[in-house]
Amino acid sequence: MKLVTAIIKPFKLDEVREALGRLGATGMTITEVRGYGRQGGHSEVYRGAEYSTQMLPKVQIEIACGNELVEQVVEAIGHAAHTGHIGDGKIFVNDLVRVVRIRTGETDEHAI
Repeated sequence: MKLVTAIIKPFKLDEVREALGRLGATGMTITEVRGYGRQGGHSEVYRGAEYSTQMLPKVQIEIACGNELVEQVVEAIGHAAHTGHIGDGKIFVNDLVRVVRIRTGETDEHAI
């Protein structure tokens, strides 16, 4: 089992969600986050004063999936979130040691 975590631009969320739905991804967790990478932030104007911020709004998506689906999930996210501009985001894949569905007590792949 794997946990796929993606940090993407907020306006790409619907496209990513639709692409994952076509794969049959059964669930995901979405969190609004702020951060920066190589783009280093940007300048904004507030009440006539320009200021620089390094923390940009992003969306974090987490999907637990079986090993057989992980490459398709990563490819679907990468394709749907791609704009070709700096700040498109990152995808992280981590091993899941154990999963438990609280309601039923099912474990591991049966709990996903």
